[in-house]
Amino acid sequence: MGRLLSFCYGLAAYAVFLGAFLYAVGFVEGMVVPKAIDDGEVTPVLGAVVINLVLLSIFAVQHSVMARPSFKRWWTKLVPASVERSTYVLLASLALILVFWQWRPIPTVIWHVDGPLAISALLGLSFFGWFIVLLSTFLINHFELFGVQQVLHYLLGRTSSTPGFKTPFLYKLVRHPIYLGFIIAFWATPVMTAGHLLFAAVTTAYIFVGIFLEEQDLVAHYGDEYRQYRKKVGMLIPATRRSE
Repeated sequence: MGRLLSFCYGLAAYAVFLGAFLYAVGFVEGMVVPKAIDDGEVTPVLGAVVINLVLLSIFAVQHSVMARPSFKRWWTKLVPASVERSTYVLLASLALILVFWQWRPIPTVIWHVDGPLAISALLGLSFFGWFIVLLSTFLINHFELFGVQQVLHYLLGRTSSTPGFKTPFLYKLVRHPIYLGFIIAFWATPVMTAGHLLFAAVTTAYIFVGIFLEEQDLVAHYGDEYRQYRKKVGMLIPATRRSE
């Protein structure tokens, strides 16, 4: 029964993530969802900036702290290892939902483009960014990344093996295609409002912090194998070379 409950919990956490991810697309693109990045009651700019920064900080702190190996070692003393990843995914998704719910629009237009061709091109580029994000998760192991594989193995009584270092497809071009996809999706817009700019700028800054922390963990785990990879493959821009 415990194994079955863990599996159901993992599936529920994944369902929440999937809903949050799809809502994020509509939120940033300003399509379909009931409340997008430029929707809602307009409040004084300073208050809106403070609230939005707090919301993004909650997500960033949760997302970064719970991803650190030291936190995981402590956390798995309190929760079963089989649902550790699902719990992380669930809390990250809830933090993201909080951003959507409480986000304050700042509608001042910073830039906009005219003409259907230019508008379509920027929207297409943004959706291409989302495609890169999703594709990149499947290139490494989508269901392991979001906790489903762990609870399935626990249900079936299997032992999850530690994945080896691999660089499939996009990972041969850039080290962090998921982050690259997010940056493209957030910045490619035909209408950039102050609120959207705040969201894009803060999330991009957080991405660079996340890359720094993540690469420290990867070097600690894979050692020289990852150091050599880092020398040969650009962080976010293909065909760049980085020296230690």
